[in-house]
Amino acid sequence: MASLIQSRLITDPNLLLMQEGTLIRKVRSKSWKKFRYFRLQNDGMTVWQSKQAGAYAKLSFSISDVETVRMGYDSELLRSLAEELPLEQGFTIVFHGRRPNLDLVANSVEEAQNWIRGLQLLVELVTSMDQQERLDQAGWLSDWFQRGDKNQDGRMSFAEVQRLLHLMNVEMDQDYALQLFKAADVSQSETLEGEEFVQFYKALTKRKEVQELFENFSSDGQKLTLLEFVDFLREEQKEQDCALDLALKFIDRYEPSDSGKRRHVLSMDGFLSYLCSKDGNIFNPACLPIYQDMTQPMNHYFINSSHNTYLLGDQLRGQSSVEGYIRALKRGCRCVEVDIWDGPNGEPFVYHGHTLTSRIPFKDVVTTVAQYAFQTTDYPVIMSLENHCSWDQQRTVAQHLTEILGELLLNTALDDVPLNQLPSPERLRGKILIKGKKLTTNEEEEDEEEEDMRSELERRHATELELDPYSETETQSVPAPELQLQVKDKMKKAKAILCPALSSLVIYLKSVSFKSFTHSTQHYYYGIASFSENKAKHLIKEAGNDFVHHNTSQLSRIYPSRLRTDSSNFNPQEFWNVGCQMVALNMQTAGLGMDICDGFFRQNGSCGYVLKPKFLRDTQSSFHPERPIQPFRTKILLIQVISGQQLPKVGNTKERSIVDPLVKVELFGIREDTSRQETNYVENNGFNPYWGETLCFHVRVPELAVLRFVVKDYDWRSRNDFIGQFTLPLSCMQQGYRHIHLLSRDGISLQPASIFVYTCIRDDLQEEDS
Repeated sequence: MASLIQSRLITDPNLLLMQEGTLIRKVRSKSWKKFRYFRLQNDGMTVWQSKQAGAYAKLSFSISDVETVRMGYDSELLRSLAEELPLEQGFTIVFHGRRPNLDLVANSVEEAQNWIRGLQLLVELVTSMDQQERLDQAGWLSDWFQRGDKNQDGRMSFAEVQRLLHLMNVEMDQDYALQLFKAADVSQSETLEGEEFVQFYKALTKRKEVQELFENFSSDGQKLTLLEFVDFLREEQKEQDCALDLALKFIDRYEPSDSGKRRHVLSMDGFLSYLCSKDGNIFNPACLPIYQDMTQPMNHYFINSSHNTYLLGDQLRGQSSVEGYIRALKRGCRCVEVDIWDGPNGEPFVYHGHTLTSRIPFKDVVTTVAQYAFQTTDYPVIMSLENHCSWDQQRTVAQHLTEILGELLLNTALDDVPLNQLPSPERLRGKILIKGKKLTTNEEEEDEEEEDMRSELERRHATELELDPYSETETQSVPAPELQLQVKDKMKKAKAILCPALSSLVIYLKSVSFKSFTHSTQHYYYGIASFSENKAKHLIKEAGNDFVHHNTSQLSRIYPSRLRTDSSNFNPQEFWNVGCQMVALNMQTAGLGMDICDGFFRQNGSCGYVLKPKFLRDTQSSFHPERPIQPFRTKILLIQVISGQQLPKVGNTKERSIVDPLVKVELFGIREDTSRQETNYVENNGFNPYWGETLCFHVRVPELAVLRFVVKDYDWRSRNDFIGQFTLPLSCMQQGYRHIHLLSRDGISLQPASIFVYTCIRDDLQEEDS
């Protein structure tokens, strides 16, 4: 793969022009438009920028950070500047995770096309690499060489090697470093270049703990025979049923030598390649594609859901953007939220009502959903409408939904689905469903979110009357009945009569009010009630089993407290424990909540639907997350944290500082199972730290457990700094010796950073004896 990139660099005309450098206008906002000089480095993996050619340059982005490249007319920002800047010369670089897009405008259409085609080519090449290729590819090693070669003379002195070790996050004895240096310096020039640096790097990255493991099963210390490898797979990796077939497949897949493949033996290099691969990953590859039954009613699934999807920042002043929908849908979210309000010229817009958040046309939101709904998966998308529009603009909403979504919109009930049952995700593939209010013969209902709005309006109204600094009248109290009338008047304006055209588009996902679990059972075949996180927590504590029963036939949506104005998140696990399907999170905010959500929904093809355990689908279930009883038997989860590899520095850490890493392992599930443990820290070694510590957890309900590994930089003066994390359902964990490839806060791969662990699950013998 490295040679392929290098060959393209010297033959592809687009890449050649990118290497020469181009002056391109960088656009951050309507008022910030400045020229910057962009240049593709010779490694083919990084793009640097400067104010002008020849000036001091800094890294702009790595190709591995780029998700895709869009044309100018697909950019929300560039479209808003269409009168000032030519769209055909614009393009947008979209990054993985939550990093803001980079909007650029070239000096000509030809220049723009050169960069678009060149970047797309490099992104495709990097995306096609597997884990080992990314570790071995020359561009990555070249980057280390360039960073260590301070005087840029193409060779590295021992002083520069010592500097490189600090950059690589490792503190090494000077005598040992000199020994490695001399061993690699075969030309005896007292410098390293080319292949000599490669050999130095290989010596530096030698894995002693893996070598010892290899030698424990190898009779001669040189290779694993087929039977020896089978023994390893059975005894350590818990591959009991098909160990022989797997051994043959893995040898063919990971053994680098043809003679080894013919003789069915595995060398040390092949063994390490297997451990670093997807087959040696802690996440079971069998859980990555669709592996669950997708033909059950929709309420039998957990559904990846977003709160106020249009927001990119906080809940009070944050930017509203269609980019929020693009990012959510591309990460597998299947339920997006749309707050619709009356807009100018008869066109509704989307924003967080009664706040200073910016506004975007509803029509643009629908167009974006239609374009991106099924790019990641074709399982159904739910548009959760919070309708605050007048009658006329509701008709416009219905018109846009019908005309723009076309056949994607589910606008009639399915004939082959019983009236008292929701359709399955499989039956709804490729369809977009509308969740919202529906006209009934009963009095119009008020759901949980509207109750929240009533409380918020009362609070704000009281604040306006008593604390308005601009009021010229003397502050006076308002009688309670009069205040109620004024609030009701505002609520009427916020809650207009429902338009039949919009009501008719709500087929299965009718928003209903929640009065009690008994009321829901008696009045609805199925419906979807929204609960604030606080109300849901109260119900779980007071009537956990009733909540489980409710979710076997109804749909529940949980949304963050309105006090979370910073767009922070709660832990979704608590609500999954009672079977709540749509636990809506602020996807723009990185952290624990989103790590758990992303890790949990990584399974089952990342399709956004995960089948609930049987005890959360059974209408007769006795399960209560606060008081689990038989047949739940405690399991013992053992995790030996062995070593780490090439951990990155934290944030803007100084060149000569080195991390002191520790590993925190967190188990989330029912309250009884939730716990955290951590290793000691390793001083001054982020390159190849060794812990060798075993952590023990007790798990009562493994079907609901989620496991999170967090690597932190120990700091005795303040909170430990985050380095990387990886989260997965316990049910998707592979036992045995496994690598965990770390992710950043935004879910971006920190490759080649990883930790090496041994995991084992067994029955709790003490509980059986008791």
